[in-house]
Amino acid sequence: MSFLLGLTGSIGMGKSTTAQMFRERGCPVWDADQVVHELYGPGGAAVAPVARLFPSALVDGGIDRAELKSCIARDPDALSRLEAVVHPMVAAHRDEFIRSHGDAGLIVLDIPLLFEGNMAQRCDGVAVVSTDAETQKARVMARPGMTEETFRMILSRQMPDAEKRARADWIIPTDTLDGARQAIDAICQEIEQNA
Repeated sequence: MSFLLGLTGSIGMGKSTTAQMFRERGCPVWDADQVVHELYGPGGAAVAPVARLFPSALVDGGIDRAELKSCIARDPDALSRLEAVVHPMVAAHRDEFIRSHGDAGLIVLDIPLLFEGNMAQRCDGVAVVSTDAETQKARVMARPGMTEETFRMILSRQMPDAEKRARADWIIPTDTLDGARQAIDAICQEIEQNA
């Protein structure tokens, strides 16, 4: 039976880099954002049902995420209707990924809104990536097209870092790559020893 490790962290905390470090160790990593990206892309399973809910979001055979965000911003019930369509597809993909990697000792589930979406209880343990607020903001503001307003809006939808850290089984500091790698090595060794 594989150990399911939930990997999460607020925007700009270094989760993508950390997930890659787990991959480099040979751990299968399921990436929730990537799955949604594929579902919304041309030919993706979510395109037709989402386009029925939000016709203006259908662009070039795929779902335009910026337009989808605008639709959600205009309609308070839109998000729950969208989630009713997309969440079961994401869950089915995740369950199939876990089944197909059943021989792995450790499977990493990279889920940005792990706590917010009540996914922590589906995991055997949770690792939270974290750095100081100043570093986080600098990383996010360096992204193309990012504004202070967008950054604040994203943070308002995410559980505060301190609360995530308090709920975590492990904290991966991402101030330095070496520090993150050492934390990941320690987590993997602890899981292997207790398997």
